[in-house]
Amino acid sequence: MKRDAEQRRTYAALDLGTNNCRLLIARPSADGFVIIDAFSRIVRLGEGLASSGRISDAAIARGVAALSICADKLRRRHVTLVRSVATEACRRATNGRAFVDKVRAETGILLDVIDPGEEARLAVLGCQALLPAGDGPALIFDIGGGSTELVLVETDDDGTCRILDWFSAPWGVVSLTEAEGGRRSDDTAQSIAAYARMKNRVAGAFADFAATLPRPLVPPRLLGTSGTVTTLASLHLGLPAYDRRAVDGLVVPADAMRGISLRLSGMTVRERATVPCIGNERADLVVAGCAILEAILDIWPADKLGVADRGIREGILRSLMARDGSVV
Repeated sequence: MKRDAEQRRTYAALDLGTNNCRLLIARPSADGFVIIDAFSRIVRLGEGLASSGRISDAAIARGVAALSICADKLRRRHVTLVRSVATEACRRATNGRAFVDKVRAETGILLDVIDPGEEARLAVLGCQALLPAGDGPALIFDIGGGSTELVLVETDDDGTCRILDWFSAPWGVVSLTEAEGGRRSDDTAQSIAAYARMKNRVAGAFADFAATLPRPLVPPRLLGTSGTVTTLASLHLGLPAYDRRAVDGLVVPADAMRGISLRLSGMTVRERATVPCIGNERADLVVAGCAILEAILDIWPADKLGVADRGIREGILRSLMARDGSVV
């Protein structure tokens, strides 16, 4: 009876990032949990943040609208326990606290603005099961909208990951694009030059952390969780439309990901918008993600890249269920 009661309990994880608002609602199962509802919307909360230091009125409206849908789902699904987190945009914005207060007043959702260390921990917890097999330390990364987390881990005998070190760089797909002026260039030469500048910015931010990384004797293991890596994995597979089942858990040659990144960097925004799995919503941001990915491959030269369409939300769900004594 206790097991039946546990499996009837419903949990939710909400991740409000600099670019996306994502929700998962799940129930425990014998081998983890079963998703019963989900929501994802690009809200670009951090749009204009680099220049103004504030979350804009338009971004606030988009964020509140998306969170209102989430709040309705939480009520309709009779969620037992929920954790809602916000990341880099709310950390950096001078009106981040005012935004959190507005969200609570208008939707009832209490956002927990987490620090980069907690963001890294949750991402690892959510995707560690997909880390490619092998020996030695591994690097797990999460390319977000406003920041990128790099986490050096070691796999214990039971398959869990122990964090050895981590680093958060203030460059994500939104912040890096805006550092280039947010230009939607339709000139190929300008696009290639901008890509080189973005890679240099990220390489500079990674430099001190890169100097501390061990030099593995064998090709190191690498796992990425972000819209960038799942999008590039979709292009590698030649998918006509995004399919999570085909992408989550995929292992892709690192050279193939570099090749796709270079091809996209030489395309105009209009050309990228016509590519399946990119479209208008990602056409101006995906190249910044490619630049970050290449900078990661430069400091951690893995032969293969594991791809995870899971991360912070799954980490939250596992944490909630474990704390609540449910089966995970």
